[in-house]
Amino acid sequence: MNRLTKAEEELMQMIWDQGPTTVSALIKEMPEPKPPHSTISSIVRILEKKGFVDHKAYGRTHEYFSIIEKKAYSKFSLSRLVSNYFEGSMNDMVSFLVEENDLSLKDLSKLIKKIDKDNSSKKQ
Repeated sequence: MNRLTKAEEELMQMIWDQGPTTVSALIKEMPEPKPPHSTISSIVRILEKKGFVDHKAYGRTHEYFSIIEKKAYSKFSLSRLVSNYFEGSMNDMVSFLVEENDLSLKDLSKLIKKIDKDNSSKKQ
């Protein structure tokens, strides 16, 4: 899977949230000042070339839709983060989050319970 630039990732977030959409609809949801249609169209075509979106053509209008699930890209991004910043250790990343107060002990406890529940359902 290819890594996305910040601009590509922002557009993918919008496509994942909106579902099938047009360039004009994406621009409509963007804050002012709105980027030019050609800029967003170019980024969407790059996303298509990278294999993240595809389109259906309705005359001159193209409706774009995701072909990579958000969850799959999230997993890919998290793996890269852990690999690049925490020497591949998920434990080191969680420890960092707890130490920096980005993850409370209450949240950590909920996470552990969820993991336990997921693991027990996989065994069945």
